[in-house]
Amino acid sequence: MNVAAKDTKEQSLAFGGQAVMEGVMMRSKNHMVVCVRQPNNEIATKTEELHSLSDKYRFLKLPFIRGIVALFETLYSGIKGIYFSANAAFGEDENEEEVLSAVEIIVVIVAAIGLSVLLFSVAPFFVTSLFNFGGGVLFNIAEGAVRLSFLLVYLAIVSMVGDFKRIFQYHGAEHTAINAYEAGVELNVENARKYSRFHSRCGTSFLLIVTLISILFFSLMPSGDFLVRLSYRIVLVPVISSVSYEVLKLSDKYRDSAIMKVLVAPGLALQHLTTRQPSDDMIEVAIKAVKEVETLQKGK
Repeated sequence: MNVAAKDTKEQSLAFGGQAVMEGVMMRSKNHMVVCVRQPNNEIATKTEELHSLSDKYRFLKLPFIRGIVALFETLYSGIKGIYFSANAAFGEDENEEEVLSAVEIIVVIVAAIGLSVLLFSVAPFFVTSLFNFGGGVLFNIAEGAVRLSFLLVYLAIVSMVGDFKRIFQYHGAEHTAINAYEAGVELNVENARKYSRFHSRCGTSFLLIVTLISILFFSLMPSGDFLVRLSYRIVLVPVISSVSYEVLKLSDKYRDSAIMKVLVAPGLALQHLTTRQPSDDMIEVAIKAVKEVETLQKGK
């Protein structure tokens, strides 16, 4: 890899994104860009400057604390991006776009987190408790397997829904564009098409890491009755999420090592469910988002 490509790759560690309706949202440290394919085939673009709480309160950048902040801010930006994309994708006038208030977004985040905890933490615990696994490590491994099964079934069902199929294609386009960017090649559809739709920094990999870390954490916690163990599944969610975030960052930092490639392989395999091969026009949207956020970041 040449020096320019290496510099690009190192800078891109601050880049992240997600698929939205008929488009892609891309984030850097200081900016967010949402690009959406409209019904008239034009690409609508929304840009926004980001002000992280960790820039104002330095202690929020400390390891394990920064993961909680990053998760909340990612959800916050993501909901705003989805709302914009829904309006743009259905041909709403950008000038007449309704904007969600901060309180409305926080309510959606709390509801989404609550539903996720119920579905992927509390429910697997109840299901596993129906079987005679006893306690300790065996129970936690079985619970982890049930939790992973819930996740796989959920993703499989969602992937069959028409609108989500296109979102998963845009998810693949997002990864394709970022992979091309990190490789240091000229960003165009022809070049980007050569790169994988999978990426080690994907949130799908994060979900798998959470499942594995939860097995470890719950195995280390003192034994207790049913309600005590259930409370662990709720109270420890922020702790498990923060540790999982650090593991994800570590896996990306050393992603070129042979050992790390083996460790991240299951997460990449899981992306077969959450991404689909994108079309050229989808890759074009993702590339525009990458270029826009890069331009904004350089001009900050």
